[in-house]
Amino acid sequence: MAVALFKSPFGNREYHETNRSEGKPAGRRRVFVQTETGCVLGMELDRSDNANTVKRRLQLALNFPTEESSLTFGDMVLKNDLSAVRNDSPLLLTRNVMHRSSSTPCLSPTGRDIQQRDQSGPIEILGHSNCFAKTKQLVKEIVKAMKNGVDPLPVHSGLGGAYYFRNSRGESVAIVKPTDEEPFAPNNPKGFVGKALGQPGLKRTVRVGETGYREVAAYLLDHDHFANVPPTALVKITHSIFNVNDAVNGNKPQSKKHVSKIASFQQFIPHDFDASDHGTSSFPVSSVHRIGILDIRILNTDRHAGNLLVRKLDGVGRFGHVELIPIDHGLCLPESLEDPYFEWIHWPQASIPFSDDELEYIENLDPSQDLEMLRRELPMIREACLRVLVLCTIFLKEAAAFGLCLADIGEMMSREFRNGEEEPSELEVICVEARQLIAEDMTPKAEADGEEFQFHIDYEDGGSDLTTRLASEDLMADTPFCLGFGCVHAFTPLSKLEETIEEEEESDGEEVEKEFTGGPALERIPTISKLSMSLKNTNLSEKIHKFPNFSGGKPDHGYLTSSSSGHRSANEQLPTSVSFVKLADMNEEEWAMFLEKLQGLLYPAFAKRKSVTTLGQKQRQRLGTSCQF
Repeated sequence: MAVALFKSPFGNREYHETNRSEGKPAGRRRVFVQTETGCVLGMELDRSDNANTVKRRLQLALNFPTEESSLTFGDMVLKNDLSAVRNDSPLLLTRNVMHRSSSTPCLSPTGRDIQQRDQSGPIEILGHSNCFAKTKQLVKEIVKAMKNGVDPLPVHSGLGGAYYFRNSRGESVAIVKPTDEEPFAPNNPKGFVGKALGQPGLKRTVRVGETGYREVAAYLLDHDHFANVPPTALVKITHSIFNVNDAVNGNKPQSKKHVSKIASFQQFIPHDFDASDHGTSSFPVSSVHRIGILDIRILNTDRHAGNLLVRKLDGVGRFGHVELIPIDHGLCLPESLEDPYFEWIHWPQASIPFSDDELEYIENLDPSQDLEMLRRELPMIREACLRVLVLCTIFLKEAAAFGLCLADIGEMMSREFRNGEEEPSELEVICVEARQLIAEDMTPKAEADGEEFQFHIDYEDGGSDLTTRLASEDLMADTPFCLGFGCVHAFTPLSKLEETIEEEEESDGEEVEKEFTGGPALERIPTISKLSMSLKNTNLSEKIHKFPNFSGGKPDHGYLTSSSSGHRSANEQLPTSVSFVKLADMNEEEWAMFLEKLQGLLYPAFAKRKSVTTLGQKQRQRLGTSCQF
């Protein structure tokens, strides 16, 4: 079956102008609706349309049950008013009742469905940024190749589904990662299934189906191509190579039909190896600094050597001048402060002071402008992720202005692993103290003199919050503070706290969720200390015997090869990560107060860090938190 023809530039201003010139109402928008099992349908909305209209069209086109379902757009649940939905936005349809039987039929649009109901082209860019010029050119090359019979190739490495799309010469020019083929997503082709889109994923602070947004966000935030992130866009793409699991397809025999997906689309960069294949001492200082600056801003929880591609600049022969290309940013911008994984943190380049150019770049970063840009270009991204971006950018700017080097900043953001337990990072301790100061300001003075102050830290125990009581002493001075289960020091292990992402899930799904978030199944993992870790053999050499369920292999073009026999539960793969402080529960007033208090606490912390660094500090003991895929 031939897919609908690629007609005009997609996802840009020309689309709106063309519609208006044809006499269509100015309020008319095109959206792409995705079900929680991965099916996608493009449709046009009129000003009078509402959520029920969208559901009815989806039911007719995909034979998908829409009863007791909700239409969501990022953090918003859409009802009658769809005015917040932008043109070319992806929407997600989720069911309210947790009867998510994996055998529910879900037929992706094929044949007449595409031609009659979904008039979009084979590859449609979702968004209007001027940064997508290169991506538009690649799309044209790929569509031309597809017409000439040049099919994409599956990437056999990694935990998620990925595909190399080629040009007419057969050269790989883009790598496409469908959101419904991520690890634990419904159509994952490698056996890592068990979650619906929108549920907590490989990292509990990153939901299934939302890593593609983060890939695009990292590219958009790489202003002036400073860190060398390859051009990346979110697309709606149709091809027969994509995977639909038998269970999602109603256990019907697989047939090669054209399937539409929402996916991240990134330019493929030819390279010679990745950072794990050679010693890092020859890497340019400026490249390491620039990538590190980006990683800090986006709180990258997965910067391992395998997603730093290396390309020689001096041709064949000796290992000399090289270029670093950072890829795989799907686990950045978590919904709460996480333990980042910075591979470069102990590289010698990270201890060299920033150059004047780098300091100028950092000084010119504007978190408020970044916030507005992402809201405009990726309106579906969650507000909690944006708060992490603002917090980390402020931290970077203040630390660099104080004179800290990249390694110091990275270490202040990283948790320490001590005596088998994970401890909060220095940044998290500062955030805890800032929240304590807010509690003091919002508590009457009479009560403040005699009582401890309270605020909520993210804690999962049947959906309840753990109320954390803090004494008013200085946390940075290692003074004891009290939690709900007793008093500890600021740097005492807090691993009894468990992480959660607030979800509205019915009781039918609680049993499945328990296995994923820390029920009895977690007992199978010995002394997990709530840390995720790299799935790469080089990172697990001394730990692999503790986690026999992990497997890894040689990266293929920068992506990890892993075995995929059978289906794996999420819990069997990665232990959960503790969350010490939460940002999303503050209202706007509290958030503004928090940032003000935070900035007042930074300089004493920086001074303490600098004095410790000057005296010389033993290297911190950490476990990797990489989740390479």
